[in-house]
Amino acid sequence: MGGASQGIGQAAAKLLAERGARVILLSRRIDALEAVRSGLPHPSHHKIIAMDMERIEELNLTLGRLVAETGPVSIWINNTGGPKAGPLTEATPVEMERAFRGHVMASQVILRTLLPGMKQLKYGRIINVLSTSVKQPIPNLGVSNLVRAAMAAWAKTLSQELGPFGITVNNILPGFTETPRLTSLAADAAARGSKSEEQVRKEWMDTIPLKRLADPRETAEAIGFLASPRASYISGVSLPVDGGRTGAF
Repeated sequence: MGGASQGIGQAAAKLLAERGARVILLSRRIDALEAVRSGLPHPSHHKIIAMDMERIEELNLTLGRLVAETGPVSIWINNTGGPKAGPLTEATPVEMERAFRGHVMASQVILRTLLPGMKQLKYGRIINVLSTSVKQPIPNLGVSNLVRAAMAAWAKTLSQELGPFGITVNNILPGFTETPRLTSLAADAAARGSKSEEQVRKEWMDTIPLKRLADPRETAEAIGFLASPRASYISGVSLPVDGGRTGAF
C-alpha cells in the first residue's frame, strides 16, 4: 500500500485491513506509518516499509526481502504523491526525471518484485491511484499530468499482458479529495492567484456537480471494490472518483 501514511493511501489501508487483508504500509515517514498501523485491526499482522519511492535500488532489495519472508502479495495499491505544482514550461529536466523515477520506474521495480507471486497464485489485483488528469489535463500541474498519463499507458499495457494469468490492472482517478496534497495545491493556487485558500476551494467545488470535495474513504471504497473478487472481470479501466467533475467520457 503506497502513500499509506495519509490521505487516500491511509484510508484504503484501513478499509482493506477492516476486510481482513494483511497490509504492507509504504511511505517515507516511519512515525506516521507506525501511527497508522496502530489504528488497524490486529496491528501485528501488518508490515511497514519506510522509504522514498525514488530510491528504487533500495526499494527493490527491501521489498524483495519482505516478500520472501511473508509470501506472495495478491493486491497492490500503487499510490504515490504527485510532483509539485507548476506549468510544464517551467519544469526542469531534473524535476521531470525525478517524477519518472518516483512513479514509472519505481512502479516497474515493484511490479517485477510482486509479479512472480501473483502468477504463482493465478490471482492478482494491481490498482494505480492516479488523477483525473489522465482524461483531462489539470492546469498548473504540468509534470503531474505528464507522469500520470505515462502511468495510465503503463497500466493499460499491463492489463493486456497479465490478463491470461488472472491478474487485473485498473486505475482510480481521484478528483478533489480532502487530503494534505490538496491542502498544498490550494495554498500554491492561492499564492499564484492572489486569493485566499477558501476562495480557491470554493472555485474548485463550483466545478463539481456534487458541489463538495471527496472524503478519502469514498475513494478507498472504489479501491476496495476493484481489489475484491467481485471485480474479477474488470481490467484495463480508469475510473474517475470525482463527483462528476471530469468533462471527458
